[in-house]
Amino acid sequence: MFKNLSPSALGVTGHQSEIIELALTYGFRGMDLDVADFATRARHRGMPYARRLIDSARIQLGSFPLPIDWDIDDEEFHKQLERLPECAQAAAEVGCTRSTATVVPAGDSRPYHENFEFHRHRFAEVCKALEPAGVRFGIGFRAAEYLRKEMAFQFIHDFDALTLLMNMIEAPNVGLLIDVWDIVASGQSIDVIGKLPLEQIVAVQVSQLPADVPPAELDKDSRLLPDAENGRIDLAAVLRTLSEMGYDGPVSPNPSRGAFGSRRRDAIVRQAGESLDRVWRAAGLPGESRAAAPTAPPVPASPSEGS
Repeated sequence: MFKNLSPSALGVTGHQSEIIELALTYGFRGMDLDVADFATRARHRGMPYARRLIDSARIQLGSFPLPIDWDIDDEEFHKQLERLPECAQAAAEVGCTRSTATVVPAGDSRPYHENFEFHRHRFAEVCKALEPAGVRFGIGFRAAEYLRKEMAFQFIHDFDALTLLMNMIEAPNVGLLIDVWDIVASGQSIDVIGKLPLEQIVAVQVSQLPADVPPAELDKDSRLLPDAENGRIDLAAVLRTLSEMGYDGPVSPNPSRGAFGSRRRDAIVRQAGESLDRVWRAAGLPGESRAAAPTAPPVPASPSEGS
């Protein structure tokens, strides 16, 4: 497994060259892929052009957020779904074979059982579109109670319900997005991770949960940096378990935006990288310090990169 930079998790943005530079500078061996941008670039300029920066940097790719909105009307969903195989194939050609999505834990439009069937059918179609490219689809959930307040209908917000949904989707490439914070916040033990079949773990996100905050009082600022003091989760134990299982995918820090205050983008990525490094070392995992990391060739920016 490898330390992975997820720009969306940290709330940072930038051109592909900028994200690559941030990842390599601050100790990440991989990064998530902006697949819609990448596929568009490959279609208009060719795959060699689209992947040149990634190849030059010799960086691993973690996963890509599902680039379509599944909770929309049938006509628009299927229009978006038609574009998904192109994105999946482009991602697979550059070695990114994991896609993820997170279920919204409550809503105002569908009762639980109706919403369950809705997601089961929609995600089965997503898996079918991703499968020819060899892309696995990991589903995650959100546990915090504040996300469900004042909503008419509750939906999946714990690990057992999520695994039930996964098991009901008839697709060989469906699995789980493991967010350790949400597993513990929902009342589950981290031990459930080690009991999963390895092939079900698509991607992993880590952040620390404050020990002195009751579950009902968790809020948008309760996701702490992985190495935060007074934390409830033994993240080093989680990483050791994943390593012993043979998990070889991305591990991405996913703290609240509030963990960084008003820091600039490079300071955010640096702090997240250092925090994950400390947990990595506490787990006794092999790894190189940033100073000893293999140097990649300079990553050239392109004037038309953002177009």
